[in-house]
Amino acid sequence: MMTLLYFYFLLVLFLFFQDKEKKKKESILDLSKYIDKTIRVKFQGGREASGVLKGFDPLLNLVLDGTIEYMRDPDDQYKLTEDTRQLGLVVCRGTSVVLICPQDGMEAIPNPFIQQQDG
Repeated sequence: MMTLLYFYFLLVLFLFFQDKEKKKKESILDLSKYIDKTIRVKFQGGREASGVLKGFDPLLNLVLDGTIEYMRDPDDQYKLTEDTRQLGLVVCRGTSVVLICPQDGMEAIPNPFIQQQDG
């Protein structure tokens, strides 16, 4: 009787851990359609970069090739300048990624929430 109970316990334990292995994290984003296409990435802290997406994982760690970082104005961290920095091949940590968007079709617009000065 005791060996049968022990066998049942081992079977339940095995099935429990087998279910845990099946429940792997899946990404909520499908970035596979952007492989080998240029994307723009915004990071925590305000940095922005664009590059060709070469790979990713479910935690949104990204591999970008031909990466260009867009520099910020030292006086106003919310403004991008025309200055850029070539970074080459970059691995972006997924926990610091805030926004991912395709580069083509992206256009800067004036801020609609700032009242325009009549001049």
